[in-house]
Amino acid sequence: MRKFVITVNSQQFEVEVEEVSSAKSVKPSTWQPPSGVPAQPAAASSTVITDLNGANKISSPMPGTIFKVNVKPGEQVKKGQTLIVLEAMKMENEITAAADGKVVDVKVTVGQSVTLGQVLVELA
Repeated sequence: MRKFVITVNSQQFEVEVEEVSSAKSVKPSTWQPPSGVPAQPAAASSTVITDLNGANKISSPMPGTIFKVNVKPGEQVKKGQTLIVLEAMKMENEITAAADGKVVDVKVTVGQSVTLGQVLVELA
């Protein structure tokens, strides 16, 4: 243990600090997250609901504002293709197609506010 005197706002504090051997330290370049913890945050995932007519309804995973609409009715889309960009908490979240399909309807416009679970796009 080593003792130090630290001054904060003109007040002095005596502190003891334990010296740790270098073998126990973790180097930032070699640190890995514990198993089960993703290295990067997961992308926002929308909910897909299939109605009685077979249309897949892509809904908003969170409240936000529509930043960009990348598709239009009649367009063919591939699984993973970005359909909508949703801005929430000053971050852009890509809403992607869960499967290949055809855009039946786009239910939102740029600048529109949406709520959690609101249908954004219908695919067939």
